[in-house]
Amino acid sequence: DEAGRHELERLRAELAEARAQTRTENERLRTELDAARKDAESLQRKLRSAQSDVKRGEAALRRSGSEIEAARADAAARVAAAESESRRLKARLGEAEAAVEAGRRAVREGRSVEDMRLRLLLDTVLDAAQGLRRELALPPVTSRPADSVDAVEPGTLSPKDVAARALSDTDPALLDQLLSLPQAHLVVDGYNVTKTGYPQLPLEKQRLRLLGGLSMLAAQTGAEMTCVFDGAELAAPVLLAPPRGVRVLFSKPGVTADEVIRQLVRAEPSGRPVVVVSADREVADGVARSGARPVASVLLLKRLSRV
Repeated sequence: DEAGRHELERLRAELAEARAQTRTENERLRTELDAARKDAESLQRKLRSAQSDVKRGEAALRRSGSEIEAARADAAARVAAAESESRRLKARLGEAEAAVEAGRRAVREGRSVEDMRLRLLLDTVLDAAQGLRRELALPPVTSRPADSVDAVEPGTLSPKDVAARALSDTDPALLDQLLSLPQAHLVVDGYNVTKTGYPQLPLEKQRLRLLGGLSMLAAQTGAEMTCVFDGAELAAPVLLAPPRGVRVLFSKPGVTADEVIRQLVRAEPSGRPVVVVSADREVADGVARSGARPVASVLLLKRLSRV
């Protein structure tokens, strides 16, 4: 019994010591568990914060991507606009260069036309002066002041006699007289003449008959001759070889032969003798205002019947 009691006390002391150690270990473990829980909570807070940061970063990245795409689209639009503006400026530059070149060419051509008109007028004046010199056949200067007195000398015509010998407007000799002037230009209203003289013929034969007569008249008189036909109603170009000495023109679509004749008269220098053959009173009045001499179509037909 004594030994049993000692053994029991020893066991109780060991049990108490074990219980004390267990309590101490439990306290330590509780403390470590609380610290671990606190660390876990701290880590969870940090994780949530990191996740928030990641989400914010992803949102910022998406916004940056959108801004980059918008910037690229804007840059592409600006580049396209710049290229379009560059092409437009190049086109305007080409148009400006073409306009400058056309202006230079027009100036050169205008100067050439003016030079031609001036030279033609000068030739007309010189030929007229030479014609007057031949016509008057002036002797060497041997006149006296008394010779300048206005009077009728024996054997000369009075003014009334001169007026009596003036040619009629229906006399074909009047056309010869007009075409004998220096640098004379005869402009003929083609269909107006042919439809007056031989309307029963087809248009092709009308043209050939008139142009043949004008060619012979040009060879006889040496005058410049232009025959204008109305080409506004033509379905196709006319295959026609102009005869020698005669210029043949057809009016463009929308333009009448009368307008072409008026343009020809206006193109001549002032002072050059221009004769226009037409039975159209409007054409005759218009060319007369421009300085040309209108004659009737019948007069030319009479003159050509003598060729």
